[in-house]
Amino acid sequence: MRLPLFITLLIALILPAQALQLRDPESHFFDETFGDLQEELATAKEQGKKAILIMFEMEECPFCRRMKAKVLNRDDVQEYFREHFLILSMDVEGDLEITDFQGKTTTQKEFALKQYRVRATPVFQFVDLDGKPIKKARYTGATSDANEFMLLGQYVVDERYKETSFVRYKRQMKQEKK
Repeated sequence: MRLPLFITLLIALILPAQALQLRDPESHFFDETFGDLQEELATAKEQGKKAILIMFEMEECPFCRRMKAKVLNRDDVQEYFREHFLILSMDVEGDLEITDFQGKTTTQKEFALKQYRVRATPVFQFVDLDGKPIKKARYTGATSDANEFMLLGQYVVDERYKETSFVRYKRQMKQEKK
């Protein structure tokens, strides 16, 4: 028995939507932190992570909210990033005391502004397992969609930042799909 084209298309549209789950990014994307980045670095190494990902954000930021509502809440994004990275959230206006990667005490705000020169949010900064920012793996603003964010993660996992910029990498990946 053949299904009518309309029903076949409807099933094709419904099944992928059911496969994707949306979950709260605060509890399913970000790792819990107690503010000691040296300890977080040791944990990332123990767990075999590729890097630490810090999302610099602030409460009123519409682009941060958009990332959380459209990208960071997806189970496929959460699972991929949690597999490969230790993921921390950092409030660029926060007065919470933290210990930076060098063991110095500072606040979230000072860490963001002085050490990482965050001027807009969100900023996604990957930090290698030596506690050094991966310069080519810094993304400012919201990605266009979940696919671009996943590509950013893949760029770091595959260590392509050592040979090319993210813009060139995206272009190469788009050409390879054709």
